[in-house]
Amino acid sequence: MSTTSRRYAALAGITAAAVAIGIAEPVAVLTGPRSAPLVAVGGVIVDAVPESGKQLAIDLFGTADKIALLVGTAVLLAGFAALFGVLAVRRLALGLAGIAAFGAVGVAAALTRSGADLADALPSLVGAGVGALVLWLFIAGPFELDPWPWSSPTPPVSPGVPVTPAGPVPVTPAAPVTPAAPTAAVEPDEPAAIDPESRRRFLTGSGVLLGTAVVAGLGGRWLAGRRGVSAAREAIRLPAPISPAPAVPAGADLSMAQLAPYVTSNFGFYRIDTALVVPQVDPDTWRLRIHGRVGKERTYSYAELLARPLVERYVTLACVSNEVGGDLIGNARWLGVPLRELLDEVEPDDDADQVVGRSVDGWTCGTPTAALRDGRDALLAVGMNGEPLPVEHGFPVRMVVPGLYGYVSACKWVTELELTRFADFDAYWVPRGWSAQGPIKTQSRIDAPRGRNRLTVGPVTVAGVAWAQHRGIRRVEVRVDDGEWQQAALAPTVSVDTWVQWSWRWEATPGEHRLQVRATDATGETQTERTQDVAPDGATGWHTVTVTVR
Repeated sequence: MSTTSRRYAALAGITAAAVAIGIAEPVAVLTGPRSAPLVAVGGVIVDAVPESGKQLAIDLFGTADKIALLVGTAVLLAGFAALFGVLAVRRLALGLAGIAAFGAVGVAAALTRSGADLADALPSLVGAGVGALVLWLFIAGPFELDPWPWSSPTPPVSPGVPVTPAGPVPVTPAAPVTPAAPTAAVEPDEPAAIDPESRRRFLTGSGVLLGTAVVAGLGGRWLAGRRGVSAAREAIRLPAPISPAPAVPAGADLSMAQLAPYVTSNFGFYRIDTALVVPQVDPDTWRLRIHGRVGKERTYSYAELLARPLVERYVTLACVSNEVGGDLIGNARWLGVPLRELLDEVEPDDDADQVVGRSVDGWTCGTPTAALRDGRDALLAVGMNGEPLPVEHGFPVRMVVPGLYGYVSACKWVTELELTRFADFDAYWVPRGWSAQGPIKTQSRIDAPRGRNRLTVGPVTVAGVAWAQHRGIRRVEVRVDDGEWQQAALAPTVSVDTWVQWSWRWEATPGEHRLQVRATDATGETQTERTQDVAPDGATGWHTVTVTVR
């Protein structure tokens, strides 16, 4: 098969796969966006990929890791689809078998998702059926090339033996035959020239079908969004808390360029989770079930939570995947019900040392029961920065626990709390190599100046943030070029559960310089210089930036 022919065959396969994926999207509007083949398969990949792969994706793409996964999955699918297109040219059944295999993978992936039922197989089945039809259109139907390169050339005929319907008939030549000039040998699989009209028909058909796939896919996603819960969220009016958050003291935010603001906006708050599509949870039908090792099992509705006395607190959340100097951390004002009160109402058993939070998509996190009952402001949150939780941050209800990394405490879209024991159950990340309990480590970060900034000689304000949630920060120190540690000025802060901004005035001299920072928490423990990766329980080390002064 010629290179040109392979390209056409590959295009046929890619078009068939694109139509299959595109058509599946509007079908998934009826069965739920998590049943769409690309999302379902992506979810299986998220669950199955080694932890090193997940961390690499976060390191490379940050909060865009999910988009990168979906794009990567689509590219991989396109590669296999191109191969199936080439195989279909040789034998149509091979290409159709490839489409069927894609459909089977989509069905299997959709049915393994938490809460799935048989209807979740429908998008993959419909998509595979339409994809197979499209492949047939290109290989044997109206859009096929004329001739396709699989057509075998006429078998060679011996000189002097003409071919008739009845078979070869020997004849005696009337006169000697002068040998003809030598001609180039024709390879058995060399295709005939493709007719221009046939090529135009093929390319037009592929263009129309690819456009249809894009419209169907984007239209399906748009319809899914229209069926989401944004309207229900906007209609909610949160009650005033009986215990408002303390006022942010004057000077808590130094308002410097490059320095993270003291309060992180909802839009700017980091998002790390395993959900490829944001769960859409109707607050009217949402329920929270608290069960397990309890004296009295209870179920709460969203309306019942809003009717309870609510408290409001500033709490800084941090992701365990945050590298030294990273930005997977944010501070917000949360409104919610104290988890301690809810647990008291169900009367936990004395040996129930773990509370397993379950999201609507099946994700789990295990929180030490003691951390929810020791007096800290652990909340079942319904509000964030004065408005209902954003959908992507857990609407209608999520957990917020000061002092613990999110993977063991910050369950979003929570629908279940089970009292159990660490010895009896491992939450989602534990079998993947992370520690069962994840207290936040004391950390500090230089925000200004940034690494490789070019500065001028003279006074420079070095500034950043430090955190040790539920312990607080006692001291921050900065040094230049491994010199003596210099104490930075700490800005005021709301409580020990939030980060604190710091600053230090440096008389910069010409040359390249290395700035380092370290913090000491309120217990007197200074963060270690020892460098440790984020796994299994959070990164350690001193944040270092290099700047040039001229």
